[in-house]
Amino acid sequence: MQIKALQEAFSKRIVIIDGAMGTMIQRYKLTEDDYRGDAYGDHPHSLKGCNDLLSLTKPKVIEEIHREFFDAGADIVETNTFNAQSLSLADYQLEHLVYDLNVASARLARGVADDVAAKTSIPRFVAGS
Repeated sequence: MQIKALQEAFSKRIVIIDGAMGTMIQRYKLTEDDYRGDAYGDHPHSLKGCNDLLSLTKPKVIEEIHREFFDAGADIVETNTFNAQSLSLADYQLEHLVYDLNVASARLARGVADDVAAKTSIPRFVAGS
């Protein structure tokens, strides 16, 4: 169903994708503690800057950003998974979270997309980043 809705949108108009998630996150001026949340307080490596981790530790921030993109006119938001693969997560010693980060990020984006679509009757889409 989503593919047909996306194809229909493409056939009728220019479809807009969101902007830079990292830049939006920077506006929050999050601290090391924000990145760690309750679950990673004892993690042996600095986590500040691991924006993908925020899907687990600060999901409301990520949802808010997705909502802002939709409110600004985006039809598609990307999941907060730009670095959610083992090579990049190794910088933070978080390789073991690849699956969890991708699932959590997809669920957050899809949840906001569904909520916005229900309120506007305009289909909203999620793309993996």
